[in-house]
Amino acid sequence: MDADQRTIAAIEEHWRASEAGEVEAEHAMYAEDAVLDYPQSGERFRGRATIAAQRGAHPADRHFTVLRISGGGDVWVSECVITYDGTPTYSVSIMELTGGRIAHETQYFAALFPAPHSRAGLAEQIPGWSPSGQASPSGA
Repeated sequence: MDADQRTIAAIEEHWRASEAGEVEAEHAMYAEDAVLDYPQSGERFRGRATIAAQRGAHPADRHFTVLRISGGGDVWVSECVITYDGTPTYSVSIMELTGGRIAHETQYFAALFPAPHSRAGLAEQIPGWSPSGQASPSGA
């Protein structure tokens, strides 16, 4: 297994642990002095313990569906649907690694919105997309 395959496996484990509520496993990949930024709220969290504490204190029932992980070397992107109390939110997580650990993560969040009628003749539906934010069972 090469370095990128190991990184993908570690990121997949991060999201699996996030879904399972396993706080220690969820944050095992973070460097002790990692930084997490939420640009939309202007928040920055410093240190693995602080990052874990803020996530652990989140009051919502959360679920994570990974749509895609891409990247290479020290920069990786996860596209996910994070459902908070039944409401889906699309999320993009950019992870910058140093020595195989997350040194800096930036997460962007976007709510679903209805497609404008003016584009109806130009667009096709993304395969697997549904209004609930969860992939359809057939994946189409």
